[in-house]
Amino acid sequence: MQERRVLSIQSHVVRGYVGNKSAVFPLQVLGFEVDSINSVQFSNHTGYAHWKGQVLTAEELNVLYEGIKLNNVHHYDYILTGYSRDTSFLETVVDIIKELKKANPGLVYGESSFWSTRGLRSFPDMMEPLLSSAVCDPVLGDQGAMYVPENLLPVYKNKVVPLADILTPNQFEADMSVLQVMDLLHDMGPETVVLTSTDLLSKHGDQFLVALGSQKIKKADGTRVSQKIWMDIPKVDAVFVGTGDLFAAMLLAWTHHHPADLKTACEKTASVMHHVIQRTIAYANEMAGPGKRPSPAQLELRMVQSKADIENPATVVRAELLETSVH
Repeated sequence: MQERRVLSIQSHVVRGYVGNKSAVFPLQVLGFEVDSINSVQFSNHTGYAHWKGQVLTAEELNVLYEGIKLNNVHHYDYILTGYSRDTSFLETVVDIIKELKKANPGLVYGESSFWSTRGLRSFPDMMEPLLSSAVCDPVLGDQGAMYVPENLLPVYKNKVVPLADILTPNQFEADMSVLQVMDLLHDMGPETVVLTSTDLLSKHGDQFLVALGSQKIKKADGTRVSQKIWMDIPKVDAVFVGTGDLFAAMLLAWTHHHPADLKTACEKTASVMHHVIQRTIAYANEMAGPGKRPSPAQLELRMVQSKADIENPATVVRAELLETSVH
């Protein structure tokens, strides 16, 4: 079998699941070789009352990459990147992606981070990518709050987005239609756009989130295929950390297996998320006890316990095909 190798540049925690801890194990379970660089190393995620750790600098990142290059083992099929708070670090990541894409034009690049398309018209700098023959899911902000310094936004807009093939924002501007948002993102370069949650009302009621996806690809025979999908995803009344990183990793894996079938790739990705989250909330509620809200420690994703569901997810989230066209 042909080896599939991923370079994952994300955060790392000693305890729990976020960043590389959320992405590496699931990808390995699905047969990917993963080389990981930890952009930060913390004791735990920052949702806890206390956390300690170190942050990798741009210079230290470059040293690690140079070591890989010197041994001539810097050949990758995918890149997965995540949270960054530093402009020089992000620009070094961009330089690495460009170099690896030059060596392998078929490289897929992605980023695992939560971000929002709110203010899309007036603030297009917020556009970040999830997958790009690489996978990109950038973490900029959500619900109007910024997670990263605003000086990173031009880097994402002018340097990161042009490299991306797939985007996964988690909101869209309420006064723009879904089709407008997805088409605008396609115009910025990505072939695949997945809006992981929107303000749309689900036909199943307010206990469901609506996610949408759009894919425009060019096949080997020159024909262009366009596909748009809709998913209703059950809500869970809890705050989970690391789910965005897991989503990006699973989308990378399932789009690899179904490169021209966004519907199937999203169904498998969302179903993995459903199984992991349901197992996690059941465990957390049991540990917390009746009438008590689970703690951040109790809500850590039950990743190892979900190995079978990651490998072969029963499809419990279905995608509705809104439209498909060949031209």
